[in-house]
Amino acid sequence: METKDVILELRNQKGLSQEELAAKVFVTRQAVSRWETGETVPNTDTLKLLSKLFDVSINTLLGSPRELVCKCCGMPLEDCNMSRETDGDFNEEYCKWCYADGEYTLDIWKRYAEIGGKEKLEEFKEQLIREFNTILQIEGLPKVENLNVLSGEFINMEFTLPNGEKVKFLDDRQTYLGSQLESEFGGRCIGIAANMDFLLICSYEENGKDPELMIYKKR
Repeated sequence: METKDVILELRNQKGLSQEELAAKVFVTRQAVSRWETGETVPNTDTLKLLSKLFDVSINTLLGSPRELVCKCCGMPLEDCNMSRETDGDFNEEYCKWCYADGEYTLDIWKRYAEIGGKEKLEEFKEQLIREFNTILQIEGLPKVENLNVLSGEFINMEFTLPNGEKVKFLDDRQTYLGSQLESEFGGRCIGIAANMDFLLICSYEENGKDPELMIYKKR
């Protein structure tokens, strides 16, 4: 959708006339009319007001011209999982699990801040990458080159054991280092996750369907 269509739809959903919307964001009715005909678009300050009024991101107001991803964990960003600042404004750089109320929320960052900060975290990521590439020999697993910080809630899959028991190995409240890779054989995706205590590799179909545990190894 184009900006003009987005604003018109959101205004109608709120049950506002052009004049009422204009009053709420401190512009004239004619300005709203020009937005909705596509003659102009709101300036940056007005977009911020509209974002707060309609509770949508500026990217959404502009017709979603950018495909946003969290700069921390790489998760695709939509309004429903986007982080917010202390004043309630959307932060379009991070997901709500990595950043909230003006602060990074990742427990793994906090743990490493105590022993050396981001530099130590990067060293640990490199160590895990070496372990995935040299210690674990899994057919179809391509070379691991990068790890993102991921929310446990986002990646905590339920696996069925040979005895039929269903288990989860991660904690929704914690964060992990991991990534999604394409199997060298095609078809299923391969997910990897790790922290200070373990390495995990699994495979699954699109959107996490039919997950299968490949290896869970204590470090």
